[in-house]
Amino acid sequence: MKVKNPCCGVLFALSLVVLSGCARSVEPDAAAVACSALTGKVLSHGIVKQATPVTAGQSMSLAGVDDKVVAPFGFCRIEATLRSEPGSEIQSLYWLPMKPSWNGKFVGLGNGGFGGVIQEAHMFPALRQGFAVAATDMGHPASFPQNLAPMNGKWAYQQPVKVLDWAYRANHLTAATGKELIDAHFGQKPKRSYFHGCSDGGREALMQAGRYPDDYDGIIAGAPAAAFTDLMAHAQWNNRQAVPTQLTEEKLDRLHAEVLDRCDALDGAKDGLLESPSACRFDPEVLSCKPGDDPKRCLTGAEVEAVRATYRGPRTADGQQLSAGFSPGSEYKEGWSLWITGPTLPLVGTVKSMTGGSLLSTDFFRWMVHADPDWERERFDLDKDLPLARQRLAATINSDQLDMTPFFARNGKLMLYHGWSDAALPPMNTVRYFERLQARHADAATQQLRLFMAPGMGHCMGGPGPSVFDALDAMDRWTEGGPPPEQMVATKFDKDAAGALGQTAKVQRTRPLCAWPKVARWTGQGSIDAAENFSCQTP
Repeated sequence: MKVKNPCCGVLFALSLVVLSGCARSVEPDAAAVACSALTGKVLSHGIVKQATPVTAGQSMSLAGVDDKVVAPFGFCRIEATLRSEPGSEIQSLYWLPMKPSWNGKFVGLGNGGFGGVIQEAHMFPALRQGFAVAATDMGHPASFPQNLAPMNGKWAYQQPVKVLDWAYRANHLTAATGKELIDAHFGQKPKRSYFHGCSDGGREALMQAGRYPDDYDGIIAGAPAAAFTDLMAHAQWNNRQAVPTQLTEEKLDRLHAEVLDRCDALDGAKDGLLESPSACRFDPEVLSCKPGDDPKRCLTGAEVEAVRATYRGPRTADGQQLSAGFSPGSEYKEGWSLWITGPTLPLVGTVKSMTGGSLLSTDFFRWMVHADPDWERERFDLDKDLPLARQRLAATINSDQLDMTPFFARNGKLMLYHGWSDAALPPMNTVRYFERLQARHADAATQQLRLFMAPGMGHCMGGPGPSVFDALDAMDRWTEGGPPPEQMVATKFDKDAAGALGQTAKVQRTRPLCAWPKVARWTGQGSIDAAENFSCQTP
């Protein structure tokens, strides 16, 4: 299986759910009739544009995925237009299993980047588990080709209503409407509701917990772009530090191999993964070009400094650390070349070629912060543009708040996760946020809060390590009264997107993901590619 979107890392992870067995696929004709009858239904915040029954076994084309999938059972596909206020237009999609297959629960899914399209491929795994599922375009249509829509911010230009919808209102109204439709379709409200998002979807997840604590019982925030203003400034800073070097894939291969050679065995298993990247003390100076070296495989002085800066992270002129740097192990070529250093994305039309991070952050500063169509990334000044971004937008779009008291007071469960090899958003930011949240809510932390760090996992999905794991099932069992999850088993497939969708894919290895701060340690016996030969231990 091949996912069409070259920027799929910024999007919500397909890796969030391991697919489970399906419920019965028999639905009476009456259910299909009831589904169609929802067309035109007036909702509290909008209207149903179209309600279409999908039969069990029907072939389905999912936006962003080449191969078709098969409907596991009959369900009602509902397209709705919602409005938060005049000028708002939010497109939301709902998949409601026919009643014999519904597990009685509801899942709202986050989007990625700036949204603009509904990621149907992200809905399919939860549907197969029997959940009613919802997703939204976050309040604006795509103005780019679909595969790059989440990277484009032009929709925000002089559109404060749409910015508010993207920031938090679209997901809230999608949740409220989902429950309304479930009640209308099944004659009962969902007994549990969960939200699940990665990247900007992780920002959205924390926004839901902070602003709308009653919407969901359990919230999963993967690689959260929580301090969005600061992360966009970090990406622009990376553009200044690393992009000019245009590190080749051959040099990135050499860099990654050197990191593994020096640090891989520190966790007790030489397996190509770093369980604790912060323990890796690596200086790229060891790869600096010397007389007689092959210039294609060594680093120039400028490249050494760019790599150091990428690991270190940005500082303001007064020495303040803005954000964590990227972790050793994240420099594998599919990570840094897409997000940080180049080669740049092959874009279309009049758009300049940029890395993923540069493209997203340039549009953020151009259309949201400065509201100036002529603003270019060459004008970025960290010490001026970051304070301006915070002043104009932080209160609206950032979700790195620490006060989750109302959410925890109603026994809400919050799970965070992040891949150590993420090259889009620094994983240590999530660790530091979690630890501050843990300290702020000490009473709730032991039973209602968890963090899982995934060695070798890239941005939300993929990367050298196992990245397909069932966070939704773990959250469901936890919320239903089970103990807080202490580990989840992650799988590395030869084709991770296919494996996440239940399509044909070969399992390459499995590994437990441990609740922070524990890490997986090899027992010293058995294959290092099998999760059962590892245990979670405090480092």
